[in-house]
Amino acid sequence: MQDNLTWWRGGVIYQIYPRSFMDRNGDGIGDLPGITEKLDYVAGLGVDGIWVSPFFTSPMHDFGYDVSDYRDVDPMFGTLDDFKALLARAHALGLKVMIDQVISHSSDQHPWFQESRADRTNAKADWYVWADPKPDGTPPNNWLSIFGGAAWTFDSRRRQYYLHNFLTSQPDLNFHHPAVRQAQLDNLRFWLELGVDGFRLDTVNFYFHDRELRDNPPVPAGEAKTLGAPDANPYTWQRHVYDLSRPENLDFLRELRSLMDEFPGTTTVGEIGDDEPLARMAEYTAGGDKLHMAYGFDLLNEPHSPAYIRQVIERFQRLAGDAWPCWALSNHDVVRSATRWGAGEDPVAYPKVALAMLLSLRGSVCLYQGEELGLPEAEVPYERLQDPYGKVLWPEFKGRDGCRTPMPWTDGPDAGFSRAEPWLPVSEQHVPLAVSRQLDDGDSVLNATRRLLAFRQAHPALVDGELSLVDVGEELLGFIREKDEETLLCVFNFGGETRSTTLPRSGIPLQGHGFAAALDGDTLTLPAYQAAYFKLDR
Repeated sequence: MQDNLTWWRGGVIYQIYPRSFMDRNGDGIGDLPGITEKLDYVAGLGVDGIWVSPFFTSPMHDFGYDVSDYRDVDPMFGTLDDFKALLARAHALGLKVMIDQVISHSSDQHPWFQESRADRTNAKADWYVWADPKPDGTPPNNWLSIFGGAAWTFDSRRRQYYLHNFLTSQPDLNFHHPAVRQAQLDNLRFWLELGVDGFRLDTVNFYFHDRELRDNPPVPAGEAKTLGAPDANPYTWQRHVYDLSRPENLDFLRELRSLMDEFPGTTTVGEIGDDEPLARMAEYTAGGDKLHMAYGFDLLNEPHSPAYIRQVIERFQRLAGDAWPCWALSNHDVVRSATRWGAGEDPVAYPKVALAMLLSLRGSVCLYQGEELGLPEAEVPYERLQDPYGKVLWPEFKGRDGCRTPMPWTDGPDAGFSRAEPWLPVSEQHVPLAVSRQLDDGDSVLNATRRLLAFRQAHPALVDGELSLVDVGEELLGFIREKDEETLLCVFNFGGETRSTTLPRSGIPLQGHGFAAALDGDTLTLPAYQAAYFKLDR
């Protein structure tokens, strides 16, 4: 275990999507008391903390990622007292609590924007990104919204366009304005003083824009599109040089770190969507004066071969220095990994070996609710679709609802999530994978997750040791984790066929992780979907 000040370094953080975790008041939507009710389950997994996705006051056009009051709880989820009760219970169980912070943009219902849009001379006139039309009335430049169309919307009051990287109802704040930066730091301070242990920072590289509003260049023909957006989205057709990841952001991240340092033991993890995500992760977390951790979409996209994972690790290792990553295979924005990576593979065995790999990487880990059950992506019919992103790009892209359906607690009505019809339908595929079904099954994904988390905590090298890749053949992934007197070799077989390899160094097989392998001299035979761990001589 890490000490209380550096718990996050190598920590495992369980992500909770409040709308879909547990409904306590019976309205079909998850809430804060529902989360509190299930914290014993979360603590029983063996994780270090939780990350709670947005629960702030919001018109919910983007399900809480459009905040209209940064310091209060939306009545849909409960009250500020309910959050305080959640915080107290989590801390009593030894769980740290991180909360989402969406400070790059607000809702258009936020009082700041209502004042800003009134005219060009009010006190908050420059708190958002406003620009005059071109002479022909078109938007100021070619920047695009991730959710489709131009990133600019015309406002008749000011006769100007305002910038929104997401929905038109999510105007971007102008971080070039010192008062905006200070206001958002004050909002963060509010939650720190309340006792939270850190923040997951939404779109952390979107805070600043190019002052000159220069056009983004196109992606050259034949070059890869690396942003975490579907190919059907024209947003991926540009190199995002001027609308995000601007150099001024580094100074703000230092201001943010100074605030966090006033509250020892707190932490930050930033979400990065960028053309060069690993380079940005390294830049934003290096030096100990900006973010504590960051994650990109390199393990949240389609490729999953051993060769691809090696490439991601190699690239980050080259760039990292003292930077610290946070890895995830699933979250509320992408197709669940059991489907995205595991389609066509064994639905029980594959999620286990994927989790073993995730929990063995150098870095911290985010574990998305239901991932410990091996949940596949749910099919949500168009008439039940809620996600505005999916509605725009349907059917080539079905949106994010398939990874946001209710958590299956039991095999009873609506999977024990609610007494009312849930806001998204419970997947029939998920009911047999309910927590109640898996608890007493020693071979379940749930119990495999518990074993792996306990195994990780028992080996300091897996928590925050160094990592070096080793050659175990093209069909396997292998690396060494090393800290102090402990050196471990980790080998993974993601495929459905038995594979053999020669160990690069002799070692003693470790137990307690739940996987099976055969060792004959230096020859390791690894059955389908298995992992092996060895303690190596120094």
